[in-house]
Amino acid sequence: MDAQLYLAYDYPLFSAFWTMLWFFLWILWFILLFRIVVDLFRDDDLGGWAKAGWLVLLIVLPFLGVLGYVIARGKGMGRREAAHVRAQQQAFDSYIRRTAAGPDHSHGGSEIADLARLSDIRARGDISDEEFRLAKERILH
Repeated sequence: MDAQLYLAYDYPLFSAFWTMLWFFLWILWFILLFRIVVDLFRDDDLGGWAKAGWLVLLIVLPFLGVLGYVIARGKGMGRREAAHVRAQQQAFDSYIRRTAAGPDHSHGGSEIADLARLSDIRARGDISDEEFRLAKERILH
């Protein structure tokens, strides 16, 4: 018989699923371990010696260290992550506002915002194309 055919008989489907389960649990373990290390270094309330102690525990006794960290500080992990995400979103929103506003803030809005409002007015049919052109020239000059 062919070598691949023998492999199919020696490695049943259940063993394949069992191997996949262990593989995914192994990946999950590393994701959890790295999240804990990131949370450990992101936490400003924890001192250097406490961080070093947790890190040594995570390296020397990883299962006990991860279990202890999640029990002792797991609730704070979620709060710190939410605060980090909130700060990133605020920084992004601030960047977008600054970028969209443009360099000229002289009359309550940027030229781009004024042109967008003017375009909306023309699209509604409230002004003619000639009025739009004149207003656009006034905004741009």
